[in-house]
Amino acid sequence: MQQDDTIDWKKILIPVFGPSLLYGLSNGAILPVIALTARDLGASVAMAGLIAALIGIGSLLGNIPASLITDRLGERRALTGAALISVLGLLLVVTVPHLWVMVIAMLMQGVAQSIFQLARQSYLIESVPTAYRARALSTLAGTTRIGAFLGPFAGAGLIFLMGLDGAYWVAIAAMLGAGVIAVSAPDIVRPSPSARGPGRIGVAQIARSHRGVYATLGVGVMLISALRTSRQVVIPLWASHLGMDAATASLVYGLVAAVDMSVFYPAGKVMDRYGRLWIAIPCTLLMGGSLMAIPFTETVTSFVLVSLLLGFGNGIGSGIVMTLGADAAPPNARNQFLGIWRLIADLGACGGPVMLSSVTALASLGAAAFGVGVLGIVAAAVFARWLPASTAR
Repeated sequence: MQQDDTIDWKKILIPVFGPSLLYGLSNGAILPVIALTARDLGASVAMAGLIAALIGIGSLLGNIPASLITDRLGERRALTGAALISVLGLLLVVTVPHLWVMVIAMLMQGVAQSIFQLARQSYLIESVPTAYRARALSTLAGTTRIGAFLGPFAGAGLIFLMGLDGAYWVAIAAMLGAGVIAVSAPDIVRPSPSARGPGRIGVAQIARSHRGVYATLGVGVMLISALRTSRQVVIPLWASHLGMDAATASLVYGLVAAVDMSVFYPAGKVMDRYGRLWIAIPCTLLMGGSLMAIPFTETVTSFVLVSLLLGFGNGIGSGIVMTLGADAAPPNARNQFLGIWRLIADLGACGGPVMLSSVTALASLGAAAFGVGVLGIVAAAVFARWLPASTAR
């Protein structure tokens, strides 16, 4: 681990942020076409939606195994293995066009995602000094978002030439590139086993010893994740509710993504200089308040303005989940702690859209958006109560 109080961005630019960008590019290329591919293979609309959700389910199930794999193999090998799993799954989609094969392939993508994200987070934590941690992790999240933004455009180019398979070939090339970078990245120099303590610490032991953190800050992180996934559903649905056509709705979504991507580094700098609280509370209040305001937007202009504010709130929170996890993680069992931390975040990510759809079915989309927005207020209260005002642990 880097011990001085400066950071050489050039040294970590390619080994850390390169795979992150390519991973985002891969995801961005395939996410718009997964359901369409499933439909082409004979799936119903409901089944196609379920198959598209399997990546999230695979990630949820893979978080704890990912922590054990990363702890045993090391970050570099885990990243390489995750890229390989992803490539194999994507190759299955384009070479064996059967629905059950696609189910397996999407679960493989989810497992690869959990390993990849945990390993690159752990690698970066070990590579940068604590004084730059939030900036580094915000940049890590930001580069993934940039890749995800570019992915659909890259995929669209090959789809024009090759059909839907073109998007998967873009993703395969991106993950192969991520794997090559991971293979050539320098290994993390770790303390000797005696310095780390006696033996390996189990996940169950970490869950017990850190249950207070998981039950407080973990709840806040879970709520942030619920807000983030819910906004991805609310924006296009409310655009449709206002009578906007698909092209205009996509343009709004693109503008929101552009705002989201533009503020990750300044937000990380604020967290490093003034403390995590200075971003955690504004992030959750802005996202929650914006979601609560969406039902009251009756014109395209007001909807766009509120959506941009929602994107800004999400953007300043870039890397906040990873940063809080890094701050709270014990150095001698970091991967085990982060595996549980990511599991909690993924539970929120899965639960947000479920809550949204349930309230919509019982009441209305407006009521659902408002109800999910209330979670942002609750999250802000959680952080105000339990997140220390100081910069880091």
